[in-house]
Amino acid sequence: MIKDPKFKLDGFELSESSEAGMLSQVAKSTAANQDIVFLGWAPHPMNINYKMTYLTGGDDLFGPNYGGATVYTNVRKGYLQECPNVGKLVSQLKFNLDMEDKIMSDILDKGADPKAAAVEWLKANPGALDAWLKDVTTFDGSGPAIDAVKKGLGL
Repeated sequence: MIKDPKFKLDGFELSESSEAGMLSQVAKSTAANQDIVFLGWAPHPMNINYKMTYLTGGDDLFGPNYGGATVYTNVRKGYLQECPNVGKLVSQLKFNLDMEDKIMSDILDKGADPKAAAVEWLKANPGALDAWLKDVTTFDGSGPAIDAVKKGLGL
């Protein structure tokens, strides 16, 4: 990348390192108001911890959408027909990078328990529950799942 003129990185030097070493240098450089170019990715707490700008043109090196991946939920054949309520939830359950960055940061940077970090995020973003649980009922079918979940979270 440094040698490729389209990235305009003339004069930069490559220093191979571990993730921890790289982020340590990023912290030092940003604290000193020095520019630094490093390989960033999402989801990762670095996106919250540092003011970052992703360079354009990476699709040629990493694949479309900055090398982004799509995660699919897979269940056994026939499961969605046997359990349509769960199928509805699974089909509506969508995560985004901002959410994952935040929850990862709470767990990795602040030492939060993973379940507590997820609950805190849900409390701060209850609209996500509305989309995930639209037309989903409780396990026993006695009512809307959204009401039960929000009650359980204290919302």
